[in-house]
Amino acid sequence: MLKNFCDIKNTYDIIIIGCGLSGAVLAERYANALNKKVLIVEKRDHIGGNCYDYVDEETGIRVSKYGAHLFHTNNKEIWKYVQKFSEWILWEHKVLGKIGNKFVSIPVNIHTVNELFDLQIQTEEEMKKWLDSVQIKNDNPQNGKEAALNRVGEELYNLIFKHYTKKQWNKYPEELDPSVLQRIPVRINFNDRYFTDQYQALPKEGYTKMFENMLNHPNITICLNTDFFKIKDDENFKRNIQYEKIFFTGPVDLFYAQSRLDKLEYRSIKFVHERIMYCKKAIGSEHFQLNSVVNYPGENVSFTRIVEHKHFLNQQSDHTIITREYTTDEGDPYYPVPTKENQELYSKYKQIAEQEKNIYFVGRLANYKYLNMDEAVDNALELFYKLEFSKNKHNLSNV
Repeated sequence: MLKNFCDIKNTYDIIIIGCGLSGAVLAERYANALNKKVLIVEKRDHIGGNCYDYVDEETGIRVSKYGAHLFHTNNKEIWKYVQKFSEWILWEHKVLGKIGNKFVSIPVNIHTVNELFDLQIQTEEEMKKWLDSVQIKNDNPQNGKEAALNRVGEELYNLIFKHYTKKQWNKYPEELDPSVLQRIPVRINFNDRYFTDQYQALPKEGYTKMFENMLNHPNITICLNTDFFKIKDDENFKRNIQYEKIFFTGPVDLFYAQSRLDKLEYRSIKFVHERIMYCKKAIGSEHFQLNSVVNYPGENVSFTRIVEHKHFLNQQSDHTIITREYTTDEGDPYYPVPTKENQELYSKYKQIAEQEKNIYFVGRLANYKYLNMDEAVDNALELFYKLEFSKNKHNLSNV
């Protein structure tokens, strides 16, 4: 149920700030599992957070407004949970990187090395031997550059990771925590799938429809275009809204903006969408690019990647829509910046947050930690079951 905030005069058991994935999971659980009354306060004009998608009226193409979101997990219980809210279509995501005049497989695998260096590696043993010959060994890397050199050596580091990292974070790898580039997947086989999880899929009718299904309960009220920080001290809010718990899914430092602590550092993304009408006539092809996502690791262009939405779910249209992504310091926060200084600052915010009574912080921004979609679902469910059933592990088999 959608409402304007001024229309609300009620008692709610649960208030959730933010209608992204973490907030939606908590709302669904409290409404369906415990029959609680839930109020969701969302400052944007739509549900779904960064997963929000829509069908473009001019082309009929489903577009992800805030970049591509691919669901993948090895967690069978999480997979069972999300299947309750959508039919899912198998989607094994693949990414290309444009390096010079070549389009090569990302992440690094035998294809990548052969394509870049005109080699003929055929076996895992040969790939191991090649990697061993280029890696700059380091058992205890102190920063992202050392971690990357340890994984892929100097040539691949310079071609794929150095400048892409700078564009992504506005910091070179040596300025970042080693964990950022220690996560680099390096395959010793021909597997060119971006993810290796057992379950990889997209919701058949899009993520927005999935969120609508999650939140379709008479106990859930959603207030869009409502900034919690502009209403929380309002007399109408304090007089009319009663609650047991608040869950905050936004930036933790925003919640404590009145503290004397410094702001945490985030990176945002500027999305530039472009329609190409009658693309076969305009560009000579039904698609703008070979894959749904093409990364641009070089310093010769300022964007990090191009997403072509028509590829997802194999959509049919005479047109196409592409989105160039530019990572920036301005705009809505997307990524916590993983530096030692930020982690130390976050630990201070966390200490304050842990003193709160009946206020809980959940999700990527609230916990200042990058979470994949399945991890965000798991994180929210874990908190729900811990609070309501005093269990550290959730069991979804009966819900």
